[in-house]
Amino acid sequence: MHSGQWRLLNGEFLEALPAAAANPRGNATARALSQAQWLIRRKSDGRFLALREGDTVRELQRGALTPSHRVDLAALAEADQATASPRELSGLIDRLHALGLDEADYAERTGLDLVAEPTRLSFAGWDRYARPLWLDDGASRAWRRMRDAARADGIALDAISGYRSHDYQLGIFRRKLARGQTVEQILSVNAAPGFSEHHGGRAMDIGTPGEPPAEESFEATPAFAWLREQANAFGFVMSYPHDNPHGIVYEPWHWRWTAGDR
Repeated sequence: MHSGQWRLLNGEFLEALPAAAANPRGNATARALSQAQWLIRRKSDGRFLALREGDTVRELQRGALTPSHRVDLAALAEADQATASPRELSGLIDRLHALGLDEADYAERTGLDLVAEPTRLSFAGWDRYARPLWLDDGASRAWRRMRDAARADGIALDAISGYRSHDYQLGIFRRKLARGQTVEQILSVNAAPGFSEHHGGRAMDIGTPGEPPAEESFEATPAFAWLREQANAFGFVMSYPHDNPHGIVYEPWHWRWTAGDR
């Protein structure tokens, strides 16, 4: 599969990504990846569980795939053949309640909406850390066009991050709760799982070489000035300006592709 056709398949418990997009650790892993099309990983912790080539699935460790995982594998195969669609939110809501979070109350307090994960995302290039960047199909195309237009104007834009799963955000909460923080303390810094724009694959954090990631100092760079003038032409808007109605701190680095909302 050519990198221009790479996609991330997103299930309830598992993700499938092109084996060629993985960063192997050791020669044995590299050889195994070279013999498969898909790498299957667990969403909750990113652990690699299996390799898939066609209908053949090979566990990387015996017993790595549970019965629920195998049901999810079938859903991933269907997602590969169907048009991308939003995933159900019911499982997320159950997990929010387990953390002591009421989604309706949080939505009312913040004005934020629950954001469903897509069943499939497109490869949008590599981020600053040489990781695959996954975005909604339209957002991926728009990002590439915007990055190339900036380069033509002598401006270097790089991606800090794109799509993040509900599990990723839930993991942040669990780790902080385990360290003794309260839910309210965590919410003062992190959006509740399910309420981050990154979940939908249309939001990304943007930086420029030499500038630290996700810092307010980004607003003083030529890259930010270019985005203020040009990003809207590519469908991107800054989600959290000063004094935004959601009470989220000013984030000059966070931009969302809005053309798909129209």
